[in-house]
Amino acid sequence: MSKIQKAFVNGKAFISFLTCGDPSLDVTEQLVYAMVEAGADLIELGIPFSDPTAEGPVIQAANMRALAAGTTTDRIFELVQRIREKTDIPLVFMTYANVIFSYGAERFIKTAATIGMDGLILPDLPFEEKEEFDPLCKQHGIDLISLIAPTSRDRVAMIAREASGFVYCVSSLGVTGVRSQINTDIGSMIELVKAQTNVPCAVGFGISTPEQAADMARDADGVIVGSAIMKIIAQYGEGSVPYVADYVRSMKAAIRPVQGETTSSKATL
Repeated sequence: MSKIQKAFVNGKAFISFLTCGDPSLDVTEQLVYAMVEAGADLIELGIPFSDPTAEGPVIQAANMRALAAGTTTDRIFELVQRIREKTDIPLVFMTYANVIFSYGAERFIKTAATIGMDGLILPDLPFEEKEEFDPLCKQHGIDLISLIAPTSRDRVAMIAREASGFVYCVSSLGVTGVRSQINTDIGSMIELVKAQTNVPCAVGFGISTPEQAADMARDADGVIVGSAIMKIIAQYGEGSVPYVADYVRSMKAAIRPVQGETTSSKATL
């Protein structure tokens, strides 16, 4: 069982997303520790990119702010090294294939593994092209996370059979962003995945309220939230840490009522 899969063993997992460097890398670091303390089970760290095609306006704007603040891949690697001195929470990079190609795929994945990253999500990487990265990820012990969209039903079995870490089930067509309603039949999508693999399924894209999170967690093994968190950061900037912590706490409570507390991933602050 990979470290990412262990994030799901104590019940429903809450997975939070941050765009690194918005509003600054120092604040990103504090946000990670606050999320761990608030109950996050896994954290996605977004590496900003100038053309984030899967993202809606909230995360696009966060990308632009982070790049304008001078955020680079190397500075994010340094951030992860600092984070790893204080917490062992599973960490996954979310970025785009071009970011990795421009850095050098082998150099990027080897460095990510060396500094303690556990997984990689590339929303613009078609399943048919995953061989560009998958052998390198396997070589260095990084889970390359597969995405399954509502339109991939005829391909779900094929994608699920090769999944590692967790399967990222996209709840809505289109880009990331807060949605007032999620109409996709998540249950049947997850059934198709579970028929092929024991790898956990987490649902993301559009989830913003505790009610939506609880609804998705009825079928899924975990819930992923990004845009709603980045909206709080856009509003409060340097002062966003306590607001994000409160939000994460409320979302975690909605999907996993308080039970035997584990300490394995808690930050040692």
